[in-house]
Amino acid sequence: MLIIPAENAVNWRRPPWITLGLMLACVMIFLFYQGGDSRKIEQAVEQYVESGLQSLEAPAYEDYLQRQIQFEGAESRARELQQFQKLQQEDEQFWLAVSLLMDREFYHYLKQNQGVIWAPAEQARWNELRTPIEDQYIARLSSFQLGLVPADLSLYTLVTYQFLHGGWGHIIGNLVFLFLLGITVEKALGPGRFLMAYLLCGALSGLVFTAFSTGSHVPLVGASGSISGLMGMYVAIYGLQRIRFFYFLGVYFNYFRAPAIAMLPVWVGKEIYDYWFAGATGIAYMAHAGGLLAGAGLVWLLGRSWFQVREEFFEPEQDEQDARFTSSYAQAMASLGRMEFDLAKRQFEALREHYPDRPILLEHLYQLAKLRPDLPEYRDRTRELMNDALARRQPEQMIEVWQEFLGKGERYQPLSAEDHNRVLFTGLKQQDLKAAEKAFERLRGTGDELLTSEACRLLVEEFEKRQMAPKARHYRQLLQA
Repeated sequence: MLIIPAENAVNWRRPPWITLGLMLACVMIFLFYQGGDSRKIEQAVEQYVESGLQSLEAPAYEDYLQRQIQFEGAESRARELQQFQKLQQEDEQFWLAVSLLMDREFYHYLKQNQGVIWAPAEQARWNELRTPIEDQYIARLSSFQLGLVPADLSLYTLVTYQFLHGGWGHIIGNLVFLFLLGITVEKALGPGRFLMAYLLCGALSGLVFTAFSTGSHVPLVGASGSISGLMGMYVAIYGLQRIRFFYFLGVYFNYFRAPAIAMLPVWVGKEIYDYWFAGATGIAYMAHAGGLLAGAGLVWLLGRSWFQVREEFFEPEQDEQDARFTSSYAQAMASLGRMEFDLAKRQFEALREHYPDRPILLEHLYQLAKLRPDLPEYRDRTRELMNDALARRQPEQMIEVWQEFLGKGERYQPLSAEDHNRVLFTGLKQQDLKAAEKAFERLRGTGDELLTSEACRLLVEEFEKRQMAPKARHYRQLLQA
């Protein structure tokens, strides 16, 4: 049974670049770095068969498997023993060589016990023939160079193993899950912190795997530990919120909703159960469990500092916001159509609280306030709309709104000297001298001598620049007076 969170869809207007970059890195490494592994294995098997090492190692391998089954309780290896004996009966030289070469625990068992297993002459022959194969081919395989080997742990392999994969099925499966989980966690944390969290989860899951596989020479490869970390972070980010999960059981699949964090013990429990009871499947169950716990732990411990979720993460997507806005806007417009102006005003004000960057809402509120020019609200909305028009670089609209207010509301609630001065500056910038002069007259009427004298000086300079001597003289006289 498969259960994965599916609360968010990808927003291609803001692509998850780090997630896509990690996927591309895994594919490129698999194709161009790991692509040479199959040739190295073929050469190793060729040399192994030609050397006749099978005659030395095959009896020792049967004895090794029987010892593990009898004394170490490794019952899962009984099937391996049967398959190996069958290969011997069918004289499958190639697959016998693969079995003997790629069982790393067996190779190190031979190295440690060669003096007991063989006579001195056979021992010398084995070292002479096996060592070159190991050095030239096996040791140069990607999984042994950059994979995580618990018996030979190093810091750099805690990162590099995350980008290696064991085959097409392995990499495709991991990349699908990386994409499905990465788009949400990257959106929540931001690109830089997401990359740090991804690599850290992979490293921690590798350490957990090492703790449960101490002394093992079998390399760990794959991004599944890191991806499990993303899954742990995903549900920890949502916490007790009910989110959507996709599940697949046999041929049946569907969705269900549940508190996000409730799935964490289910996933961890499944990995631990499989570790103890699933047998030798080649799956790193404890790396998965470690990744899940590491991801959730990072959010719980560092969720207010290093891995704090961005505020905009929980906001609806743009399409959803647009749909909500359209619906609420239509209701407000319907109220206008029914001439329920007070209701429409409240609806537009509520919309503006949620969508302050939509100028159409302020324009509607201005038009509604204009119905009562004798109230201070009309002046306040006029001032808001003038400032908004200026911020949006629409000076013509600003002057137009100002002129409309002069005709309707100035006698009730006059604008301030600063408002008129702003219009004067805008008029001069737009070369609308009539508006500038009109604004000056209004400014003069406010009694603010400092602003008036400064505005008068600007008008003198402007008219002198345009060689309009009578106008310049008029404003110079006003300035001197």
